[in-house]
Amino acid sequence: DVVVAGANFGIGSSREQAAAALVQLGVAAVIAPSFSGLFFRNAFNVGLLLLTCPKALRIEDGEAVAFDARAGSVTRADGERLACEPIPGFLLDMVEAGGLLPQLKQRLTEKTDP
Repeated sequence: DVVVAGANFGIGSSREQAAAALVQLGVAAVIAPSFSGLFFRNAFNVGLLLLTCPKALRIEDGEAVAFDARAGSVTRADGERLACEPIPGFLLDMVEAGGLLPQLKQRLTEKTDP
């Protein structure tokens, strides 16, 4: 599931628990025109993908979408492709690892394995 939200999503949510709750609910990504700065970083720290998409509100309630974070796009059910702002590779890697702590554990394991 994805959450499609309005501008400045996460404003006032300065704790990681706000993003972690969405992860625990099984949300794969949040798509919005913009995000609060603290929420943005906290989301990636807990493995929640955020797609900054200026035209996010074109997505209708309940509409099936597909997204490609590395390509920076969301595709609507009618085939319309919405461009998203690029996400730095290190943040995408963090999401793929499940967040900052799992990524650090993975790196430490790789360093200690012969």
